[in-house]
Amino acid sequence: MKLSKSIPWLATAALAVAASLPSRAEPPVEHDARMAWFREARFGLFIHWGVYSVPAGEWNGKTNYGEWFLEETKMPVSQYEKFAQQFNPVKFDAKAWVAMAKNAGMKYIVITSKHHDGFGMFRSDLTDWCIKSTPFQRDPLKDLSVACQEAGIKLCFYHSIMDWHHPDWGTRRAWNDKAPATPPNMDRYVAYMKGQLKELLTRYGPIGILWFDGEWESPWTHARGVDLYNYVRSLQPQIIINNRVGKARSGMAGMDKGAERVGDYGTPEQEIPATGFGAGVDWESCMTMNNHWGYNQHDQNWKSTTTLVRNLIDCASKGGNYLLNIGPTAEGLFPEPSIERLAEIGDWMKVNHEAIYDTTASPFKKLAWGRCTQKPGKLYLHVFDWPADGRLVVPLASAVKAAYLLAAPATKFTVDSTAEGKVVHVPAASPTPHAGVVVLEIEGAPNVLATTAAIKQAGDGSLTLKAADAELVGQRIKLESKNGVPNIGYWIDAQDRAEWTVSIAKAGTYEVEAAYACAPDSGGSECVLTLGDAELTATVEPTDGWDDFQTVTIGQVTVSKPGTYTAAVKARSKPGLAVVNLRSLVLR
Repeated sequence: MKLSKSIPWLATAALAVAASLPSRAEPPVEHDARMAWFREARFGLFIHWGVYSVPAGEWNGKTNYGEWFLEETKMPVSQYEKFAQQFNPVKFDAKAWVAMAKNAGMKYIVITSKHHDGFGMFRSDLTDWCIKSTPFQRDPLKDLSVACQEAGIKLCFYHSIMDWHHPDWGTRRAWNDKAPATPPNMDRYVAYMKGQLKELLTRYGPIGILWFDGEWESPWTHARGVDLYNYVRSLQPQIIINNRVGKARSGMAGMDKGAERVGDYGTPEQEIPATGFGAGVDWESCMTMNNHWGYNQHDQNWKSTTTLVRNLIDCASKGGNYLLNIGPTAEGLFPEPSIERLAEIGDWMKVNHEAIYDTTASPFKKLAWGRCTQKPGKLYLHVFDWPADGRLVVPLASAVKAAYLLAAPATKFTVDSTAEGKVVHVPAASPTPHAGVVVLEIEGAPNVLATTAAIKQAGDGSLTLKAADAELVGQRIKLESKNGVPNIGYWIDAQDRAEWTVSIAKAGTYEVEAAYACAPDSGGSECVLTLGDAELTATVEPTDGWDDFQTVTIGQVTVSKPGTYTAAVKARSKPGLAVVNLRSLVLR
């Protein structure tokens, strides 16, 4: 994984969120049948494993390497090849890996058959730069194919289009000291790649997904992507292929723009879209448990189980899948924190899997307390912020036939109809960690109420303006998500703005706190917060990047009298590429 060094949030207004279009002529009913298992699964395991796990992220005193080790160190290929001689994963147990994935509630596994370093994690007849050059010798993909078939898990392969090792990849690296003097030849390279793909698609049984990557460099073209898509499906017609086989993907956002679309679904990376993409658009967010895809022994920045579970819920609530990554060690073991989190996710899924599998996106635009998934006649309310007063307000007009906890279906809740919608009277605490799930059985399709009520002050008098509650005005500004938390981003046009309707119950002076991120080369934007007659101007100080969110106090505003107001944030100046990524404002 890991994209080229382009800035992922600099998308154009032409960014399309329509589904990637398959190249082979296929009636919609056949396409839907081919995609059915993927839409039902919702949850998969990503595995980045290769010889880069031998240095375990460390080289010459630096400790931030992963699967891009060869490119980032610019080590001569002849030197990098020696890691293969040290790759001997004698503790690898395919059945144990598959069992951990299955127990976590995962329905499919995507493993790197070849990453950008060109090393094949299988026994290829076309090169020695594969598992044959290691002391291990055994074919891990063969073991996994057997274990997956026994467990009823779909086996899928990640395969890099780009290849830093092969002399015929068009942008040959200067440090590839094993390449001949003759120029690269892409036709020869494509023939080699197709040969390896034929091995993968004829030796390991039915493969669920061919997950391509590394398509962004100039030697790869749209025409080659169409040809490769058709070639792969000629070998396994029912296989699913991601949109990275072509050239239309728009950076980390993962969805397609322009006309050159090919592939069956979009691939957001390290982010969850703030909203879904509508009916008929298939997508999957791939994300790491810590900061690296490949194994890095120094990276202990593990996401909490709560974050991981809520990421899964977030994806399902928007009609997408969640592909959660693990980078095994060179010995063939999952890192212990990964094992712990898989088990804890599994505990939650054992109780609540009905609210994830085979569900469709939420009918609600936003919910103050969490997320929603649905099936015909049922709404699954995933409550992140459990109501302390026991009143769960759902902006719904539909008749409710029954309400209960998914963890305890026999216990029924009373439901009142109010101007706000349905009020479900729930227990004082969530029945499960991470998120409690309340089921509403309803009559007919959901009849959703408009949610235009003003944001009110909390019991302590504070007022929280979340990115997800903002009305965004402009051509480019939009809601996105970083690590499962929404933020206002793509603020490229200084004329764009964000607005909230708020209810102030008490006049007075409020201290304003902002949670935001801003790349170092884009600091200095002058932003103004208006609230009634009050106004606060602040300069955006840079953080370490667009993902590095900091919380700072930016000043004070004084509200002269109670009332309902529009709070707005706009830019007076924008010296950099964008204004700011804004998660929230809190008035205390």
